[in-house]
This record gives sequence, C-alpha cells and structure tokens, in this order.
Amino acid sequence: MSTDAATVAGTEPTEGTWRTLRRGLALSPELRTGLAGTLAFALVSMIGRAAVPVAIQQGIDRGLRAAGGPDLGVVGLVVALTAAVLVLTTVCGYLMMRRLFTVSETALAGVRTRAFRHVHDLSMLHQQSERRGSLVSRVTSDVDQITQFLQWGGVILLISVGQVAVTAIVMAVYSWQLTLVVFAAFIPAVLVIRAFQKRLAQVYGVVRQRMGALLGVIAESVVGAPVIRAYGVSGRTAARLDEAIAGQRAAQQKAIRTSVVSFSTGEISAGLALAAVVVLGVRLGVDGTLSIGQLTAFLFLVTLFIQPVQIATEVLNEAQNAVAGWRRVLDVLDLAPDVADPGEQGVDLPAGPIEVRFAEIGFAYPGGPPVLTDIDVEIPAKSRVAVVGETGSGKTTFAKLLTRLMDPSTGTVLLSGVPLERVRFSSLRSRVVMVPQDGFLFDSTVAENVRFGRPGCSDEELAAAFAELGLADWVDGLPEGLHTRVGERGEALSVGERQLVALARAYVADPDLLVLDEATSAVDPATEVRLQRTLDAVTRGRTTVAIAHRLSTAQAADEVIVVDRGRIVQRGPHDDLVLDPTSTYGLLYASWLEQTR
Repeated sequence: MSTDAATVAGTEPTEGTWRTLRRGLALSPELRTGLAGTLAFALVSMIGRAAVPVAIQQGIDRGLRAAGGPDLGVVGLVVALTAAVLVLTTVCGYLMMRRLFTVSETALAGVRTRAFRHVHDLSMLHQQSERRGSLVSRVTSDVDQITQFLQWGGVILLISVGQVAVTAIVMAVYSWQLTLVVFAAFIPAVLVIRAFQKRLAQVYGVVRQRMGALLGVIAESVVGAPVIRAYGVSGRTAARLDEAIAGQRAAQQKAIRTSVVSFSTGEISAGLALAAVVVLGVRLGVDGTLSIGQLTAFLFLVTLFIQPVQIATEVLNEAQNAVAGWRRVLDVLDLAPDVADPGEQGVDLPAGPIEVRFAEIGFAYPGGPPVLTDIDVEIPAKSRVAVVGETGSGKTTFAKLLTRLMDPSTGTVLLSGVPLERVRFSSLRSRVVMVPQDGFLFDSTVAENVRFGRPGCSDEELAAAFAELGLADWVDGLPEGLHTRVGERGEALSVGERQLVALARAYVADPDLLVLDEATSAVDPATEVRLQRTLDAVTRGRTTVAIAHRLSTAQAADEVIVVDRGRIVQRGPHDDLVLDPTSTYGLLYASWLEQTR
C-alpha cells in the first residue's frame, strides 16, 4: 500500500489540532460570510447578559436600600430596563444563531461536495486501498460531526468565550480581589484540560476510524445479503457486525471516560470559586468594601462566568471529535489523484476514428508482481480486436489502462498518437466508452440509465436504439417498458438484462473507441447470438477492443490478441490462430468448445 493510501486507511494523525482547524476553516471560506454582523449580534447578546447583574445591583442599592426606604420608582425603572435588555439579548441571540446555522450548513455542504468529487477523482487503486464504507463515512458521518460541532458546539463556544471575557471585565470593575480568587480557582482546570487535549485528539481519532469500519461492515452486509443467505453465513456476518459495533462502542466509551476527567475538573473548580467568593465577599462586605447589592451582583456574575467555562470544557471535548472528523476529510482531500485530468494544459483527441498504441507498457499493483510486461501493440483505427487469455492473465487491466481508469507503471498508451495522460477527461470520456463486466445500473428507470450515455436522448430515440440492437421485444416485455425501474444496482433485473441496458447505454453514447470488458459474459447463448449480429453493425466504422471470455467474440473480430501471464504471446485472425491446436489460443479454443457442447 502506498504512503498516501496508508494515510487514508487510518494512520495515526500527526497534524496538530489548531493546524487542522485552520486548514479546515480555510477549506470553508463560506464560514466568513457575514462574519462581522454575526459577531456584532453575539457581542450585544453577551453584553446584555452581563447587564442583568448590574441592574440587580442598582435595584438593590438604589431601590430597595435607598436612603429613606425602598424607592419603588427606581425598582420599577430597573425592572423595565432589565426586561428591555433581555428582549434585545434574546433577539440578537436568535439572529446570531440563525446566521451561524445557515452559513455553517452552506459551508459544510460545500465541503461534502468537494470531498465526494475528490473521492470520485481518485483512481481505482486509491479507492481499492480502503473499504468503500470508510470512504463513504468521510463524506457523511465525519462531515456530520463537523456540522454538529459548528452549529451547536461552535455557537456555544463562541458565546462562552465572549461571555467569559465580558463577565470578567464587569467582575473586575466590582472587585478585583474577588476576580483574582475566581481566576485562581480555575487555574487547575485549565492545566488539566490543556494536558488532556492531545489525549482527547487521539481517542476521538480512533472513534472516527471505528465508525468508518462499522459503516463498511454494514454496507457489505446489506449489499452482500443474497450471498450471505445463499451460503448460510448470517451467524458469521452477525459476529463480524457485533465485533465492529463492540469496537466502536469501546472507542466511544474510552473517549467519554477521558473527557469526563476534564469536565469533572471544571465542576470542582466551579465549586471552589463560589465558596471562595462567598467567604471573601462577606469579609469585604463587613469591611464596607462591597455593598450588599454589589456582592449579590458579583455572585450572579460568578454564575455567568462559571456556566460558560463548564460548557466550554464539554464543548472542547466535542471539538476534538469534530477535529478528528475534519482530519479524516482533509486526509482524503490531500490525496493527489494518480490519474489526474490535465485540464486546460491537456489536449483533445483528434477527430475521427481512433487508433491505439501500447508502447512498452508494464503494470503492477502496489507491492504486487507484474500484471502486464512489455506490452507493445498497435490497433489500427476502425478495427475490431478481441483480447483473450486465461483468468488472471491481465485482460481487464489492459482495458483499464486503455480507458485510463489506471495509468501504467512503465511505458505510454497513445490514442491517435496522443499520450493518454495528456488527453482531457472531457474529450476522453466522450470519445472512449467502456462497458464493464458487471454492468452497474443506477436506481432509476431503464431509460434514465441509458441516458447516462447521452443526456437529453428522447424516449423515441431510445426506443430506436433498442430496436437497432435487436432488443425491442425485450423492452416491450418489461412491466413498464423503458420506464421500468431497475432497482438499486439494477437488482430488479437479471444479470444478463443489466448487461443489455449497459450495452444500450454505450451504443447511444456513439464513441469512436468502444471497449467491451467481457460485456456479453452474463448473457445467455441465444441472446448472445442476437447481440453479436447487432454488435457487428454497431462496431463497424469504429475501433473496438473486446475483452473476450467467450471465444465467439474472438471469432467475429478482425484480429485476436492472446495474453498469457501478462505478455502478448500470439496475435492474428481467429482462423489463423486456431490452426495450431497446441498453441495458447488453440488450447483456449478447444476448452471453450468443450464447455459449449
């Protein structure tokens, strides 16, 4: 596995929390939208909260304890002003939270989109290096964790920090001595929390990894349900799922135990602060330094100070969970696709039929033996070529290199004389189409799946395409014709029927180079004969490379390329190659004939 792939797969993060946050925020410039106005609302809200204890102090000292007895006018005025301040504070708090929620959701929708598109841009090698469920978790649950923190924890943290600052200033105005006592009480909590931050980052990183592993097991269990039932391994599957759930639960519990220590430290500090303020405050009151109203106001201020400190302690724990999720998203975005679109620096393929050249191609998967070695072959434009060989000989790898789903380890693939790595994806994907063996379909109708080949194709054009392929009777036999839903992954259709839709999709795309990776292997013999007649007409006039399992495809080709153990060992027309029954192709053909009898 490559270093990059290992990072994606869950290597322990080395990047610091603050650096991760800075990079994450830089990735979401939308978070800065209207930031000044949001902070202004937050400031008014925080000042309003700190103003309430001041109003209480004024009401006691100038109202209830006024010279000559209680002054109800002052008390009424104070109550009215306090009510007005509370209304203003509530309105500003609402506006601040609404703006933050809207902006954060917009920003993280952008992060989710960028992460998803980047995962799609990664080569098959990168995608195969990590379980698909784990990749999906980075776009879903990891981003959800960031969203939850920004919309709740982030808001609370912002309010808490501001409230602590404003409250501390007001407390210092009343009594700098009591303010120092409050600060001293929280010094142990600050030291403990700081010491635990690195540990929290590690344990929450494990939580996010275990969540990705859990989603991977769940995805496999759902997608592989038919196989699980067929082999009666539901018990074993349930055991794997239980193990993944237990691992995630254990990681979460360990993280919670770690966070409880710092939270409890904050609780102890809060108790110490209140006790010290009461004792020292009474002493200052007796000495005449503080009035009853000022001491009462200070106790309210201490409560306002303690509450956000305690909340901030818990929010910091949640922040580590969010940072762990952000780090996993950034790990994916940091991966440079090894099969990259050259973009504006690239070129378009020349117009017209495409000729193919494999120039000294070699390929090996990371850490594995060579799959293809010294492949040097030319395929003329408009020719129909079949690539045959035993299972594992490198046929499918040949097709993936030709369509640039992967890049060769050595050598160059050229289309019409242009190195494939220089061709823009927009040009490549519109001119070169591959029909894979599995015939993947999306959860939509037959018509919509075929339209992936040519968006905007009308129902009439689709019906004509199926007719030209000799499949009109099959479409008419479907429950709702072209508008029949195929189900998730096309599971409402048989394997062979899914392949028919995939072939129709490639046909309407009208490529100049058509690559068929055993595209008729799942079709019954009768349908294959019908399709083969149609494919003769479909492939005429365009370059076609067919990875063939059934040698009936090779019989219809202009030339056959025989691959054995990653090397080209024979090439030529079928009729010539079959003359030597002891050759690789001769043995393959004899074996195929035996199977078809």
